[in-house]
Amino acid sequence: MRICVFGAGSIGGHVAARLAAAGHEVSVVARGAHLDAIRARGLELRFNGPQPAIRARVAASDRPADLGPQDAVFITTKANALSASAGSVAPLLGPVTPVAFVQNGIPWWYARGLRAGRPPPPDLSALDPGGALERAIGFERTIGGVVLSSNEVVEPGIVRNQTPTRNVLTLGEIDDRPSERVAALRLALRDAGMSSPDTADIRLVAWNKLLRNLSRSTLCALSGESIHDLFHADAAMQELARRIATEAVAVAAAHGFDVDIDVPGMFGPKDIVQPHKPSILQDYERGRPMEVEALIKAPQQFARAAGVDTPSLDAVVALIVHRARTKGLY
Repeated sequence: MRICVFGAGSIGGHVAARLAAAGHEVSVVARGAHLDAIRARGLELRFNGPQPAIRARVAASDRPADLGPQDAVFITTKANALSASAGSVAPLLGPVTPVAFVQNGIPWWYARGLRAGRPPPPDLSALDPGGALERAIGFERTIGGVVLSSNEVVEPGIVRNQTPTRNVLTLGEIDDRPSERVAALRLALRDAGMSSPDTADIRLVAWNKLLRNLSRSTLCALSGESIHDLFHADAAMQELARRIATEAVAVAAAHGFDVDIDVPGMFGPKDIVQPHKPSILQDYERGRPMEVEALIKAPQQFARAAGVDTPSLDAVVALIVHRARTKGLY
């Protein structure tokens, strides 16, 4: 397949390297020193552990028009950068090119194709200001994507994966119908060495990841520590994370989603071994705009819409918003 990864950072670089190594004709949209390195040396995906690195040559540009129409596009930019890049995606789109949005938090397309019987969401217009994504790409092309994979760009052109045994990219139509195009993309990912499980409810998958982000990533962003360093021996921080998770489970349930998270047991040994810093903390430390709206403010709006009290989450949201604004990142 001819596949473009729009935003070849930590997640996008991982996906692009795997797909290219599997034989697909892969291109990436990147910029700056990262783009220069990819052009000169290709993409390198390293792993924590004995697994050998993947090195792949891909076409690369900061101008999508250089890359031309694709069979599929994966957009892996942060949620807060989507609208700004919407207009530049057009040269990548053929008549029926699907676009998979792989992002954290509540997706911009959430209200479209929502299953009957589930409460309508709150106003999510802040996730697609002015309807830029709807106009440029449209709901018909859009595929939902949720990724579980811990990665970091350690130097230009090189991505390090910190979870070599857990790299999952779940895809689904936004109205949850089965489709040949989703099946084809899942197969391409599986053949490239990623897990891409079937799902008949992509929003449930998004909520499952979101609850973990809300209860862990947010506290890492406030403390400046990795998941391991923050939670390994700090019972008080573990308890605060459980309180946030409990509130978030109630919010999801009020909107029709029975999430798969064991709140009492959420800090077993496998949960706190990662030295990884969540992406929202990486963005803060590197002075990049933070995914505040999709990742933490939108869930708070869902709580308000359902009348669910979330005192612990509210405190964390206020602190992160303040911290991000103080540094000019929101």
